[in-house]
Amino acid sequence: MMDFSEALHQLKNGKRVAREGWNGKNMFVVLMPELQLPPYNTQGTERKVNDRTAKWIGEDQPLNCRPYIAMYTARKEWQPGWLASQADMLANDWIVLG
Repeated sequence: MMDFSEALHQLKNGKRVAREGWNGKNMFVVLMPELQLPPYNTQGTERKVNDRTAKWIGEDQPLNCRPYIAMYTARKEWQPGWLASQADMLANDWIVLG
């Protein structure tokens, strides 16, 4: 087991981490890397801004998404922008899941 500083280091190295003290089953956090996509209206591009995002940023705008921490919840849903609580940051029960 490790503290939060080591868990953060593991996140930066592409690992899934979790706390043994979390109540939910199969919960973990990951570091989602930076993502850059060309605009929605780009022709002939496989990966580009989707219509859901283009609605808010415009069809002619590329997506420049900064890295963020996301949690995979007990409900099997992604929660982007997870923030560690005081208890999480002071805990020593962090583990690497892979």
